Amino acid sequence: MQTGAKLFLILVGALLPLALIALFITIQTTRTANDQSRERLRAMAEESSGTVYTVLSSHIAQLGQGLAALEANPADSLACNRMAGTFGSQGSARFAIIDGAGKVLCGERFTVAGAAVLSPSQLRAKIVDKGVSIRIGGHEGASAVAYYPADLLNTIARPNGFVPEYGLDLIAGDDRLRLRDLAGTGPLDRRETVRTDLDLDGLAIEMSVPGTPITSPIIISTVLLVVMWLAAAMIGWFVVDILLIRPLRRLRASVGAYQPGEVIDFTDIGAMPAQEIRELGETFRDISRTVQVHEADLAEGLVRQTKLTREVHHRVKNNLQVIASLINFHARGAKSAEAAEAYASIQRRVDALAVVHRNHYAEMEVNRGLELRSVIGELAANIRATAPESAGLGITLETEPVLVNQDVATAIAFILTEIIELAMNCMVGAQIRISVKAGP
Repeated sequence: MQTGAKLFLILVGALLPLALIALFITIQTTRTANDQSRERLRAMAEESSGTVYTVLSSHIAQLGQGLAALEANPADSLACNRMAGTFGSQGSARFAIIDGAGKVLCGERFTVAGAAVLSPSQLRAKIVDKGVSIRIGGHEGASAVAYYPADLLNTIARPNGFVPEYGLDLIAGDDRLRLRDLAGTGPLDRRETVRTDLDLDGLAIEMSVPGTPITSPIIISTVLLVVMWLAAAMIGWFVVDILLIRPLRRLRASVGAYQPGEVIDFTDIGAMPAQEIRELGETFRDISRTVQVHEADLAEGLVRQTKLTREVHHRVKNNLQVIASLINFHARGAKSAEAAEAYASIQRRVDALAVVHRNHYAEMEVNRGLELRSVIGELAANIRATAPESAGLGITLETEPVLVNQDVATAIAFILTEIIELAMNCMVGAQIRISVKAGP
């Protein structure tokens, strides 16, 4: 990770506690308002559920009494009139007392889906057809059924007094009946929900009210908080980047592009570097000037050394040629063929060394090494010239252009000389093939 990124993260982390404190204060204020709204909702939900429970439990009790009375005496009109008066006061609520044969003993006939036979006094509540049905089982398949539409339940459950906008649902198991919609909810609106059980075969009331709204001032203050937090971190990073990081990066590029013999130019490190970085650039420039002077001295010394080395090789070559001439001079005065051959053999070895020094002297200007093909070619020519005609020597060369240093060339020259010398001594008319190939 680059230094600028590290610095930005450090500044963000350093300023984060201040941002968190301000954010905590905003959240705490909103939470207090939410708690107050939740308390009001809980009171409203308890009032609504209590009212609904009171009405339904009273009706259930009367249905049970009426069912028992009509089972005992189907002609009991007094019990039927009491129930008719009770349900008639509720407007759209309906009821029916049905015997085991399906005959309506009291109330009005209506169809309820899933009307299974219930055991005596068994209570079954179910959400059907935008309302709630409540059934009570009797003897021999008889039952009492009541139906409450959603509008009626909404009217019963409405809290008293001035209440805020709310939503209301009646829940039975996995089914849900919407009694009142909570209007005006947008993408940023929140809602608080409270669920209260009615203890009537799993029925429950769920009430919801709008939560504390996320208003424009809250959004603006939160956004400004984040913007100021990031702006403070970026301003700090920008100042450090201008004064330190960017000049250091440019100075590093200048030092990285430095070549021996040059002077480091630090004028391109920016217009506003820190004083310490400017002094560091001047130090690098002074060091590069010192190195430039030393490089010039070393180059001059290398030129002198090259000239001296060339002179040494030149003199060694001349001395070896003088030695070869002396050997040739003494060979002419040899009294026997064996002595003349011995002188010739010594002369060939001296010529091998002279060939290496002569080629090394010729290659000193470019300092690439010795061309092995020219060394072997000249060596083979000298051996042919000094070999006796009776030897019938033949030498064939197949050499690739290979460069070697002086030590390797000297060793190769002596080895080839000895091998060719051995071949001439062992076999008259020897045909020698010398092949040199570059390695991988």
